[in-house]
Amino acid sequence: MDIDKVRLVFFSPTHTSRKVGEAIARGYAPKETEVCDLTHGALQPAESVKEDTLTVIAVPVYGGHVSPLALVRMKDLHADGAPAIIVVLYGNRAYEKALEELDAFATHQGFKVIAGGTFVGEHSYSSERYPVAAGRPDAADLEYAELFGKKVRTKVSAAESLEKLYVVDVRRIQRPSQPFFPLFRFLRKVVKLRKSGTPMPRIPRGNAERCTHCGRCVEACPAQAIVKGDECNTIAERCIKCCACVKQCPQGARTFDTPFAPLLSDCFKRQKQDRIIL
Repeated sequence: MDIDKVRLVFFSPTHTSRKVGEAIARGYAPKETEVCDLTHGALQPAESVKEDTLTVIAVPVYGGHVSPLALVRMKDLHADGAPAIIVVLYGNRAYEKALEELDAFATHQGFKVIAGGTFVGEHSYSSERYPVAAGRPDAADLEYAELFGKKVRTKVSAAESLEKLYVVDVRRIQRPSQPFFPLFRFLRKVVKLRKSGTPMPRIPRGNAERCTHCGRCVEACPAQAIVKGDECNTIAERCIKCCACVKQCPQGARTFDTPFAPLLSDCFKRQKQDRIIL
């Protein structure tokens, strides 16, 4: 069978999900690509995705789960058996059951999940002082994502019909290797940290002396948690701690000083590999 249309759907505050989704679409090489960027707004109500379109869904993982805001933004994304690729981006610690969550969501929305992937992206808490998967997805990640797209194209072309295009069980995807001792050290320190009563920051902080009120953080925030003219403050009830405002501030006026940053940087130095299933 031949499917030459791709609909790329992503939620990507720090651009990691977007980059991987775009690479997969490039690898699949469709004649037509429609891009649905849900980072700053919900999907507009539309007709169900048709069977002649392959949907690529790429979203970030926060705390081992698919971003709740991403799921809210995708609530009007529907299909009636149309094929889909699902991908989660995580910060080199663990994606836990996020891929299964996205699979359950996509299936409930009427998609036929024919491939899945787990890719590493720079952690939200990563900084120059405490790097966590800094710079990822890198060139090798994007090359692998393109190869993934090509493999999905081969799978689709080999199927006689949509009915013969089989679904995948994402629970069977190969998990990335995780050295025991760094993980044990991380868990032990987390328990100690929580028992100590150390205050945990809820939101990024702004530095009034550095802030020039350029508005970049307002534009970067996917949750409308920063108001133009009041860039040094954050609306806690809206903040999702994606740290897009921190990473995109040209003056370095916003910081998120969480004690988890040095722990993640110290315990997850070894870079994990991307995994796919199809």
